[in-house]
Amino acid sequence: IGRLHLVTDVSASQKRGRDVPATVAAALAGGVDTVQVRVGSEISDRAAYELAGVVLGLCRAAGVTCLVNDRLHVALAVGADGGHVGDTDLPVAAARAVLGPHAVLGATARDPESARRAVEAGADYLGTGPAYVSTTKTTLPAPIGPAGVAAVAAAVPVPVIAIGGVTEETAAALRAAGAHGVAVVAAICSAPDPRDAAARLKKLVTP
Repeated sequence: IGRLHLVTDVSASQKRGRDVPATVAAALAGGVDTVQVRVGSEISDRAAYELAGVVLGLCRAAGVTCLVNDRLHVALAVGADGGHVGDTDLPVAAARAVLGPHAVLGATARDPESARRAVEAGADYLGTGPAYVSTTKTTLPAPIGPAGVAAVAAAVPVPVIAIGGVTEETAAALRAAGAHGVAVVAAICSAPDPRDAAARLKKLVTP
């Protein structure tokens, strides 16, 4: 799994006068190496399917992993590389059964115990956080900080991707704490220049 994940955000891109594919294309040019297609509940399955298909095409052309967040049936329908499930999505074992043994499966885990359970159930990597206060999700638990990310990373043998409030100012500290990489939303989707933002972040998380 890559070290710089872009999680798509329809509204953040639109506020910058771009659509999601334009943001993704720029971010890929800047060095993003994994893309998670995430859409809100207000987006229909049809629209999610069409968007994921376009993003997958961009990722294929760039040789980059493409995952679909939450909607595993969409991931299967478009032929994505896998998916990611959160706390309110399918359980990890059920998600693995849906996606099959070879797809990439990520799961959300905020502490060592839930992290170990997720890996035992079939997760290939973990999204861990919120590392800091998120500007895109306002209902998340309190941030766990670099120390919380470090505790999860030390508990499991799979890559840990820190997410939540990740910026250029915080990315290096999360890598130093043991995160394999970071996942960002606003830091790229809301940036004036997504390509430039991705390039700067890429330097911070690349060994």
